[in-house]
Formats: sequence, C-alpha cells, structure tokens
Amino acid sequence: MRFLAACLGVVAALGMTSGAQAAVDGSEPVICASGNIMECVPDGSCQRVNAKDAGIPRFLRIDFAGQQITRTRPNGDDVSTQIERSETVDGRLILQGAEDGFEGVSDGIGWSLSIDEENGDMVLTGSGEEVAFVIFGACTVY
Repeated sequence: MRFLAACLGVVAALGMTSGAQAAVDGSEPVICASGNIMECVPDGSCQRVNAKDAGIPRFLRIDFAGQQITRTRPNGDDVSTQIERSETVDGRLILQGAEDGFEGVSDGIGWSLSIDEENGDMVLTGSGEEVAFVIFGACTVY
C-alpha cells in the first residue's frame, strides 16, 4: 500500500485551486504538488490522510518529452515511473500508467493523472489491492 501511495505522489480533495500562472500544455516539464488526499477501501469508506503518513511524496516532476514522472523518496533517492499513455481531452492532459512496486511484494497499481491545461489543477488517482487514493493538487511549469 505504501508503494501505491508513493507512486501517486503524487500528485487536494475538496476544492483546492492552483496558483499556476503558465499554461500546462505538455510542451515543458512541470512540477506538481499534492494537496488534499483521500484514501478509500472496499467497504466504501474514505478518509482524508496526509502525504507523510500515507507515504505519498509532496512533489512530482513530470517530463513530458521523456514520458516520465519522478519523485524523491524520503531517503533522497529519485524514483521514476513511465508514462504509458497520454492524451489531451477537453483541455486536460491525461496521463496513465501501471507499476509493479517493490520486488517480492504484491503492491502493483494502476494510476491516472489529469492536469487542467489552463490553470494546472490536477487530480491523481491510483488503485491497488484493497485500496484507492485520490489526490488533488496543482502543477506548474518549472
């Protein structure tokens, strides 16, 4: 579950708006900050969690040209995730992928990240075995 959270970073559950000034159109790298995070389980209950307790990085760096999302672990190591699919739909950049997780641990996930091209608002979702996360935040060109 911690790997799922780490992959999501990524990337503010209830009405967080961004302060991003530049359009986010996929032509330049961006950095995204996670805001409100919701964790949901199969019984239908969801609770707000903080990034540190859930193991979710506060920031994600997205390299559109290299098709990678990079986060920094607490020990300082950078970890990258491949963007397997990207598309622009109704003014939103949609990025998707899947991760195997840690070797020997059943922690694989699927994730989807949506970034509003006009204001940089983002929603990142990820689901794995018995858990799902929704992360709201904002992205800006760096």
